[in-house]
Amino acid sequence: MTPSHNEKTPTVNIKKLTLLAVYTTIALTIFTAESFLPPLLPLPGIKLGLSNIVTLWLLMHTKARDALCVLLARIFLASFFAGQMISLLYSLAGGLFCFAAMALFFHFLSDRYVVFISIFGALSHNIGQIIIAILITQLPSMLAYLPVLAISGIATGTFTGLCVFYLKRHLPQKIAWPL
Repeated sequence: MTPSHNEKTPTVNIKKLTLLAVYTTIALTIFTAESFLPPLLPLPGIKLGLSNIVTLWLLMHTKARDALCVLLARIFLASFFAGQMISLLYSLAGGLFCFAAMALFFHFLSDRYVVFISIFGALSHNIGQIIIAILITQLPSMLAYLPVLAISGIATGTFTGLCVFYLKRHLPQKIAWPL
């Protein structure tokens, strides 16, 4: 039985879905490339977080739910491909905390504060990961590592935010989000 024209049927915007799949692929590619880079410091949990560029970019150019879908797809696919499902918990907590902070700040601030928003996203990511570490290890002393992660979060958040800031300045809107 086919629906009549009077019934409401959900429509799928194929262009939008394709574009989100492309952004997911870009985020996965950045994540994979970053995994081949040597560690910034000989300390666990510190990395640039370059795939967050895609999340920031999408928060500027589309709806938050679209950016969230790409983020979740990247986290699940990266964990699956890397074969480290324990990292899924850390990535998911960090990613969701980061996303919530950035989406909230984007809601109240304009995208010209993208560096500031990125820094708070990175700091929130670190908080999410510390919470998971405490829940897994049952060691509240893990909080002692938070200042180290905060310093690295400020540095990496600044770098990621600057990447997005300069992308926005030099990449035309019709290429960034052609819908």
